[in-house]
Amino acid sequence: MRPGGGGPTLPGVSTRPDDDLLFPPPRPRWGDLAAGIAVAFILIPQALAYADIAGMPAANGLFAATLPPIAAALVASSPYLQTGPVAMTSLLTFGILSTLAAPGSPEYVGLAAVLALVVGVIRLLIGLVGAGVVSYFMSQPVLRGFTSAAALLIVSSQLPTALGSAPPDGHLLFRAGWSLAHPSSWHAAALAFAVAAVAVVALSSRIHPLFPGVALVVVIGLVVARASGFDGPAVGALPTDLPPFSLALPWSRLGDLLLPGVVIALVGFAEAAAIAMTYAARDRTRWNADREFAGQGLANLTAGLFGGFPVGGSFGRSSINRLSGARTRWSGAITGLAVLAFLPAAGILERLPRSILAGIVIAAVAPLLRPAEMWRIFRYSPAQGTVGFATFGLTLALSPRIDEAVLIGIGMGVAVHLVRELRVDVDARTEGDTLYIRPAGVLYFGSANRLSEALLDEIARHPEAMRLVVDLSGIGRLDYTGAMALRSLADQARDAGMEVEVIGVTPPSRRIIDSVWHDRPGGLPGWRDLLKRARRR
Repeated sequence: MRPGGGGPTLPGVSTRPDDDLLFPPPRPRWGDLAAGIAVAFILIPQALAYADIAGMPAANGLFAATLPPIAAALVASSPYLQTGPVAMTSLLTFGILSTLAAPGSPEYVGLAAVLALVVGVIRLLIGLVGAGVVSYFMSQPVLRGFTSAAALLIVSSQLPTALGSAPPDGHLLFRAGWSLAHPSSWHAAALAFAVAAVAVVALSSRIHPLFPGVALVVVIGLVVARASGFDGPAVGALPTDLPPFSLALPWSRLGDLLLPGVVIALVGFAEAAAIAMTYAARDRTRWNADREFAGQGLANLTAGLFGGFPVGGSFGRSSINRLSGARTRWSGAITGLAVLAFLPAAGILERLPRSILAGIVIAAVAPLLRPAEMWRIFRYSPAQGTVGFATFGLTLALSPRIDEAVLIGIGMGVAVHLVRELRVDVDARTEGDTLYIRPAGVLYFGSANRLSEALLDEIARHPEAMRLVVDLSGIGRLDYTGAMALRSLADQARDAGMEVEVIGVTPPSRRIIDSVWHDRPGGLPGWRDLLKRARRR
């Protein structure tokens, strides 16, 4: 049984350790009920805060926190993953939509719903066709560079609210800088609430991961705001009805959202994948990327149809979910149901100072600023580190269109990989009249010519050699073009009167070499004997 998988269950529930991998979901356990409700207390204020980051009305943040977690629980693979509004996806949403419509406007809200549907369809299709492997395609340097820059942008977006200032329109960094440079515009009470929120949330995680810092800040903030007659920016009117279903969306702008939707679908899934894989490893259980893609796809489809915006998996809420006793993916559904049940009473949060929400976001996102990790990558691999720093800089420079920065960063990462794959090192030595050549690297159509040139140079440098031994143990991968290049080299060496022998043929390379290095009518004899010797070696 999986560690932590014991304990009482609801009546009639099987305790098989793989129950949480079945479809439909297993019946919930008592731990799921407690964990789901605990996470809901955190999700409600976070949903309001992340809606602000996304440029959406606060009401839509609550809508995105109700039905999407329930939809994700239907097919999700991880029993702990908590779905809903998240900071990175919200920032991506704002970056994409703020260039198409005024944030918070009806058109903007409609575009956010269409974007969520696009993200949902893409993720669902990836899951259905079994292409979940794409979740591993984003390199760590690109991911680290983007995450650090995005965290800086998110903190910058919240600084004016935390300070209670009203900076002029402009870039996020400009607005943050203007607010910091004009202390006369600060609202003392708003700043006090923000500082208190940051302090309590940051300290609560040190006291205990389950210490309800977020909920405590919200409750105390509401009480103090009402008692003191706080006159700063507050959350404002919130919905008390169920999320509205609507297909009356700006479909004419669908073309503008397709490529950005692909970016959010893939980049936004990186956090969910990291969460699920981390906890699967700790619990020694299976995890299925295709199932997770499908679950996240259903969540975004639901968000688009019911007044939300793109959603994803939250590392912080998933951690709380696990520590609170969650055992099946029903815990996420219970969180959604708890938020749904809260909607009729949502009006109690209307007087909540917005600076408290800003403080909650800053405390949650600030740890994602990890310049030390980027420097470690650079020291290990200057090329990869350069890609990470370039992605960091591009994310800041191109904001709000940070999706474009991600695409450029991915392109640079692929380019660095291809350039590195073009290189094939050749180690040559002689013993008597025998020339030993050991190529190392990946031998494919892109590097075949370079290898041929390097091998011929070595043969030319040793005219006294009468025997050539080619050691292929250093070749990590070989394609048809590479095998043909090796055969052509051996043919030329034999034409020059050298005896050729191949050793160290690895199992992955043997099949392609066997299919290429065969006797040709009218060609040079002896290839089958050569290959037999290679196999014996």
